[in-house]
Amino acid sequence: MAVQAQEGLPPAKPVIWNDPRFRAVIYQVLVLGGVIAFGAYLVNNTIANMEARGISSGFGFLTKTAGFDIGQTLIDYNAESPYWRAMVVSIINTLLVSAFGVILATILGFLLGVARLSHNWLISRLAAVYIEIVRNVPLLLQIFFWYFAVLRSVPGPRQSLNAWDSFFLNNRGLYMPRPLFESGFSLVVIGFLVAVVGSVVLARWAKKRQVATGEQFPVFKATLGMVFGLPLLAFLVTGFPLSWEYAELRGFNFVGGLRIQPEFVAMLVALSMYTAAFIGEIVRAGILAVSHGQTEASYALGLRPGLTLRLVVIPQALRVIVPPLTSQYLNLTKNSSLGAAIAYPEIVLVFAGTVLMQTGQAVEIIGLTMAFYLTVSLLISLFMNWYNKKIALVER
Repeated sequence: MAVQAQEGLPPAKPVIWNDPRFRAVIYQVLVLGGVIAFGAYLVNNTIANMEARGISSGFGFLTKTAGFDIGQTLIDYNAESPYWRAMVVSIINTLLVSAFGVILATILGFLLGVARLSHNWLISRLAAVYIEIVRNVPLLLQIFFWYFAVLRSVPGPRQSLNAWDSFFLNNRGLYMPRPLFESGFSLVVIGFLVAVVGSVVLARWAKKRQVATGEQFPVFKATLGMVFGLPLLAFLVTGFPLSWEYAELRGFNFVGGLRIQPEFVAMLVALSMYTAAFIGEIVRAGILAVSHGQTEASYALGLRPGLTLRLVVIPQALRVIVPPLTSQYLNLTKNSSLGAAIAYPEIVLVFAGTVLMQTGQAVEIIGLTMAFYLTVSLLISLFMNWYNKKIALVER
């Protein structure tokens, strides 16, 4: 009877240190504690060394006068501005070359990827040669090539290359007319924003309509009409609230107008061409990942090759292309730090270079610079992950 009673009881619990879940928690707590202790040791050791060498800490230096000029500034800045404003200027310059680089590299990379799969022997071979040459030469050398061998070899200001007496290219940069916005131009901007929002709403409505009825709506033509039509209408109604300031040669250089520095052009061209070579291979792999049966089915429905590529192949290939494309965008943004090699005023040159040399606040400045790149990279990753999830295949 006693044996039957023990058989009816639930099995005894194991000793707590033999429980796998308990051991897993203990291991994680120990590892986390070790990491925190190591970080605390580093912080205390750094503070102790700084105090021993008489180095002040903190971010109070950001409010002191910078005392130096920056060649390219998109906001008001001069030598009397504080260090924090120099940091903002350098951040804007970094974001500017990175944003334009991402756009140009994406366009060129997609063209290269499609060209690599072209049935035209010459086009496919030219694309292959471009990719193999550009991606196998270090980026820094390509930056030097565009800056020293190409842009520095153009004539001086007095012998500038002239186009319509409005655009002047010399070794100081490209000078072009500067737009001067007058009162009333805000209506043009509002018209453009309204057109963009209207285009998004129209595209969503057209997609629902096509799903429900099968009928297509000319979204592209309607979007072009709104994006260009509404701002133009506002421009006419407000009486052309825009004038231009032209560059003029005075003495040994041009004054006025809008100047694009050769350092910016060299960085933009080198970053775009280098990254586009990798994106081209990513696009080619993405297109090849789409089953050939999809293309044959599209042809069987009467779609032309161009429509087949745009409506059938590319949308499916994007699911393969987007994840590695994110890495290329991150690489391009971080590679913009090479601009310091040709004195392009990005954050590494201005903030982690000049400001650090003047203030000696190495820990704070390097920490802020790393935090900037980390923030931008995480934002790019978040956006691309959102886009990748949006275009993912949804099972019904």
